[in-house]
Amino acid sequence: MRKLLPYLRAYRKESILGPLFKLLEAGLELIVPLVVAAIIDRGIGRADRGAIVTMSLVLAGLGLLGLVCSVTAQYYAAKASVGFVTRLRHALYAHIQRFSYETLDRVGTSTLITRMTSDLNQVQTGLNLALRLLLRSPFVVFGAMLMAFTIDAKAALWFAAAIPALSVVVFGIMLISIPLYKRVQGALDGVLGAARENLTGVRVLRAFGKEADEEAAFRRKTDELTQLQNRVGRISALMNPVTYVIINLAIIALVRTGALRVEAGILTQGAVVALYNYMSQILVELIKLANLILNITRSLACANRVQAVLELPAGEPVEDLPAGDPNYAVVFDGAALRYPGAAADALTGVDLMVLPGQTVGIIGGTGSGKTTLVNLIPRFYVPTAGRVLVHGRDVRAWEPEALRRQIGVVPQKAQLFRGTIRENLLWRDPDASDEALTRALALAQASDVAAAKGGLDGMIEQGGRNLSGGQRQRLTIARALVGEPDILILDDSASALDFATDAALRRALRELPGKPTVFLVSQRTSSIRHADQIVVLDDGHVAGLGTHESLLKTCPVYREIYDDSQFKKEDRA
Repeated sequence: MRKLLPYLRAYRKESILGPLFKLLEAGLELIVPLVVAAIIDRGIGRADRGAIVTMSLVLAGLGLLGLVCSVTAQYYAAKASVGFVTRLRHALYAHIQRFSYETLDRVGTSTLITRMTSDLNQVQTGLNLALRLLLRSPFVVFGAMLMAFTIDAKAALWFAAAIPALSVVVFGIMLISIPLYKRVQGALDGVLGAARENLTGVRVLRAFGKEADEEAAFRRKTDELTQLQNRVGRISALMNPVTYVIINLAIIALVRTGALRVEAGILTQGAVVALYNYMSQILVELIKLANLILNITRSLACANRVQAVLELPAGEPVEDLPAGDPNYAVVFDGAALRYPGAAADALTGVDLMVLPGQTVGIIGGTGSGKTTLVNLIPRFYVPTAGRVLVHGRDVRAWEPEALRRQIGVVPQKAQLFRGTIRENLLWRDPDASDEALTRALALAQASDVAAAKGGLDGMIEQGGRNLSGGQRQRLTIARALVGEPDILILDDSASALDFATDAALRRALRELPGKPTVFLVSQRTSSIRHADQIVVLDDGHVAGLGTHESLLKTCPVYREIYDDSQFKKEDRA
């Protein structure tokens, strides 16, 4: 939590004025029992109506002034807490944006969403309550005890006995609750993750009839969360009844002692009522303090979880590594990768040298490592063994932004964003002209898509929901072509295209201006058969490397893919 406090510096004034106005309100509240005692002893006891009216006006004035102080304190506390969490949320979001793929895989999307929403909302609530009540409640408790001693020291001894007993209850429950609240938040992460996975893969679940299995798994996670919440709720629920029992026992003892001392002529009736009011104030404030401590405990647990995310390394460090041959566009030198937590390498011992302007086809079965291989080029993942060089420099020696400016990537899943076609295409090069965008659309065979939507100002829904799969793929290809990258990576980006459009696209890629180096991932042999080099992957290993003709003769894996595919029939036709 301490590392989050710098985000509160801009609200120092509010963080000071809020508690100060609350303390002023508390001071006014401590005067009220004395005024009530004066009304009883002077006004009612002596039948002095003037004193009653005067003291009643004083009570009204104290109430009005207390209301003004309370509203002012609430304003400053809200401003500080909302502003603090707003700044913290922006910082957290910016920090997450710099995470590497490896960190994102390790932490998990559901965890990050929980930190950004539920945890930060809880931090905001806790800070608001702390600014308003953290000083006020102890001030009223000890102030009431001191005021009681000024009235009658012997009767006030019951205050001195009740307060430590209440403190033991409050802080004991707090210490038990802290670790349980942490476990509740962890279980909430699990429920959120399960819900997100189910919503994302709902079509696959229905296709395989797995709804019942997923419902059972989700029920187990929610039951676990419910049990934890019930457990901590039962412990927290003990606070109110136990504190009420202690306070009421103290009130009974106080009233008995006061009655005896009134009978002896030591105390007035108004003084006993004042003592009773002070004990009631202590009861109310300790209940507030107990609930405040529980809220702060929960908020601190959430703040520590947010801080843990902020402490994760962001960005990708630039290392001083030996250079290679700058005559090659991309070189894989014994590159291997193992994903975090995996039992085996996803990619092993890849050796590949690619000259500028060459087209490299990458093919293999599902899970063979095709996407993993091309993800090493823009340094989405860092090789766990060997190295990858771009233009003679190890990818770890490049500034990530400078490296990725030279690379156009079309991911396996076509992803578009809500906005116009122009706004989507400008992601790679914000300064690109309309002519450049139109040219990229033509090269990607997407001119008809833009025309059907009304040109560059046509609207795209979130995720490209108002487009077909092939239209989304063509627009993402056009986006990658904007700015004429040196290296173009097409990760199975033509899977939804018909054969005629696919052939036109491949022809356009061969005629690209500037002759970029192209990495073409595909499961169609027809899409890569004209590549300068073809890499055949099998279970993370390079099973073959060469041209289409040579691999048909020397690589059984490639030959099997070719023989089993529908494209051999097309070749015959």
